[in-house]
Amino acid sequence: MPTPIVATNDFVVKFANVNGSGSASANQLFAKSILRMGVPIASRNIFPSNIQGLPTWFEVRVSGAGHLGRRGGVDLMVAMNPQTWDRDVAEIEPGGYLFYDSTRLLPASRLRSDVTVIGVPLTAMCNEAYSDPRQRQLFKNIIYLGALSALLDMDPEAPAQLIREQFKGKEKLIQPNLDALKMGRDWAQANLACPIGLTLKQSDAVGDRIFTDGNGAAALGAVYGGATVCAWYPITPSTSLAEAFERRAKQFRTNPDGTRRYAIVQAEDELASIGMVIGAGWNGARAFTATSGPGISLMSEFVGLAYFAEIPAVIFDVQRAGPSTGMPTRTQQSDVLAAAYASHGDTKHVLLLPQDPHECFTMSADAFDLADRLQTPVFVMLDLDIGMNDWLCEPFKWDDSRRMDRGKVMTAEELEAGKTFGRYLDVDGDGIPFRTWPGTHPTKGSYFTRGTSRDRFARYTEEGPAYVDNMQRLLRKFDTAKTLVPHPVETRAKQPTPYGVIFYGSTSAAMREALEALEAEGIHVDALRVRAFPFHDDVVDFVKRHERAFLVEQNRDAQLRTLLVNEGNLDPGRIVPVLHYDGTPITARFIRAAIADRVSGLNVVPLVRAGAAE
Repeated sequence: MPTPIVATNDFVVKFANVNGSGSASANQLFAKSILRMGVPIASRNIFPSNIQGLPTWFEVRVSGAGHLGRRGGVDLMVAMNPQTWDRDVAEIEPGGYLFYDSTRLLPASRLRSDVTVIGVPLTAMCNEAYSDPRQRQLFKNIIYLGALSALLDMDPEAPAQLIREQFKGKEKLIQPNLDALKMGRDWAQANLACPIGLTLKQSDAVGDRIFTDGNGAAALGAVYGGATVCAWYPITPSTSLAEAFERRAKQFRTNPDGTRRYAIVQAEDELASIGMVIGAGWNGARAFTATSGPGISLMSEFVGLAYFAEIPAVIFDVQRAGPSTGMPTRTQQSDVLAAAYASHGDTKHVLLLPQDPHECFTMSADAFDLADRLQTPVFVMLDLDIGMNDWLCEPFKWDDSRRMDRGKVMTAEELEAGKTFGRYLDVDGDGIPFRTWPGTHPTKGSYFTRGTSRDRFARYTEEGPAYVDNMQRLLRKFDTAKTLVPHPVETRAKQPTPYGVIFYGSTSAAMREALEALEAEGIHVDALRVRAFPFHDDVVDFVKRHERAFLVEQNRDAQLRTLLVNEGNLDPGRIVPVLHYDGTPITARFIRAAIADRVSGLNVVPLVRAGAAE
């Protein structure tokens, strides 16, 4: 048998439960208790798309070094679901640990000889302590949390204090939960060898970072960014974004007399919701919708209208696994092409690609400035992993001196003074015309908003030259967007290298760990995190500087690679796809192995960087 794994503040615990069993609260309590000890963690909730009865998993990455992506592999499996037993047990690393309910002892054939088996008779303990069936089910979760606290040498006050905070105002629930916690801890200390090889030690590595989800962060960013209108239709995994905006708007946009300075409309479908957003944007409000891939498909017609009529709109796309209904509660980066070219005809849309909740907050606010400045739809491309999971990230900051950038809006005074107004007239070569808001002037500055072809003064025409003139101007606007969107972030390897890797979004956390592992093996790779489309020139230059550029994505068809080849006019052979798309968040081990395997199969002469001694 392999030597049991021994590690402090560096291991992976995975809980295998049944959806609807009440385990989610206990598992989150476990994760947050470790944070209270000052130890960084990353948690992932992998849940089914039904209400109750199907398997669910909750993974907690404990990393004193601060790695926030999924590592891959499991050191301690808390196996509470007989339906997935074989699969769950198979995931445990050799030398790892298996925790299970031993009320009914399992034969050796159902176990593994290379892991340490830890049995706690949870059902028997609950049956003895509680008569109510629901209490037996719920408190079983708290009892196993108590047992784990002893096995891992967790500070028992951390989960206890969280219980007191969670049930504040419901004091009658506090003591029963504390009792169940103590029951599990006492039993483990009396009957098991505590602690096991995996232990927790008090630390101060969390610092002032916060633990929050991307959907809530994006909603708060929308409030700070000046949004006053949200029109949406419920769809997993974006619903919580709209709900969070409603809570924040109620908090920050309600007058002392109770009147509201915001509007939230749950529309009858996705097409109606984006239509309302476009109408609000045309009237001068900052408006958005939140949706996922199927919603993007249904919104495409109106997205094209907003692009062609040049109306600001912000669309939060919390991506999930497709196509069609796909896997509604699994994560992917699979809407990149659909969003970039949404609608029929020739369209190109601005995409922002946040890597964590902190950037969800900042890019959310920035999206409204960009939409107004460019007079066009702007997509903020989250995914389920960022949107619905809690992440450890830097605190949100806001500059109170910041003012909204409303772009080129012609005022009544300018119109009165005789300034020429052409709704689609490019006066300075950046492709962006002036607009007016309804009611700006009683007789001047009005125009027809239409989805049909027109000239520079919004007059209907189907003349070819006028249409081409307008479409070319929209391309100039897109070039202007390239100068306004967030630039990519490059990290140079410690040694000159012919290899580069491009990545984006929620892949970033696992990528950083993978790069460290590759470097430790002597494989040096320059890295570039793309943060927006249109691509800055630095992205194209990065590819051209390397013999091979790996592009890591969480979709089947290498969608960002396709976009980069198409828009950057690049040789596809220089960009090597590394693809992960099973619906679970990508792991550092997957990235490391994929790049290492490909590097070993490539015979590329090492580079000498410009300025380096040969």
